[in-house]
Amino acid sequence: MAPLIQKQPSVEKIAEEQETERSVKKAAALTPRLIYEVIRREGEEELARTHRSLVWSGVAAGMMISLSVLGEAIFRTYLPETPYRYLIENVGYSLGFIAVIMGRMQLFTENTITTVLPIMRKRTWHSLYCMLRLWFIVLSANVVGAFAVAALFVFTPAIPPELLPAINELSYHATGMSAEEGFWRAIPAGVIVALIVWMLPQADETAFFLILTFTWLIAAGDFTHIVAGSVEMAVLVWQGQLDAYPALFRFFLPVLSGNIIGGTVIFTLVAWGQVRDDVEENDHE
Repeated sequence: MAPLIQKQPSVEKIAEEQETERSVKKAAALTPRLIYEVIRREGEEELARTHRSLVWSGVAAGMMISLSVLGEAIFRTYLPETPYRYLIENVGYSLGFIAVIMGRMQLFTENTITTVLPIMRKRTWHSLYCMLRLWFIVLSANVVGAFAVAALFVFTPAIPPELLPAINELSYHATGMSAEEGFWRAIPAGVIVALIVWMLPQADETAFFLILTFTWLIAAGDFTHIVAGSVEMAVLVWQGQLDAYPALFRFFLPVLSGNIIGGTVIFTLVAWGQVRDDVEENDHE
């Protein structure tokens, strides 16, 4: 009786199986605990940065986020009046966020999760102080950058004059809500930005589309964002069309509070809750 001859797999088949195994391992590797660890380490790096680097990165972010206002204004100005124009013009809102997030600049609303996760692990007064210090520096720098670029829009011919009416329309809308409405609409925006930060470690090549989609959702949902909104606020302040009191108490502080609650109290605490047991068990080993 002739012995059975087993057919050996081809080199191509072996290579394909190895590639499949690597893909499966890579996909399985990013468990919630590992995503937490990636963001926590990024947060610790941010907390350790010097004041000067935080300020310059924050100013740059405040200036670049103006691309959201500018992009949306361009679409609004040149697109024909159609029922779906609103959905298309809000794609322009994503431009500033893409530039800031992929350019690794300091955006305040990102820090409502990135710098909070480290202190969830080391709950000390010093950690809390470091986080609040970074928040203050980055937010202040973002606002300075927003006012600088708004001055460029208002006082120079840097942008075509036909765009300014659309920028003003967007600015009136963003700052014209009541304090209560601005606060509640800021909460989903804070959650969405924190969600983007949480998803980025496993996004890889799709990071661009991830940021594009979810920041478009902020605009399309008519939610409020403190830094992008600060550009719109500054445009009206420079033109003398918005006084300091309503700018601060009707827009800035309510939207800031809503973004913090959405990004920190809601999303970050929920994210921490799903990894807390694993993290603390690993610390005790």
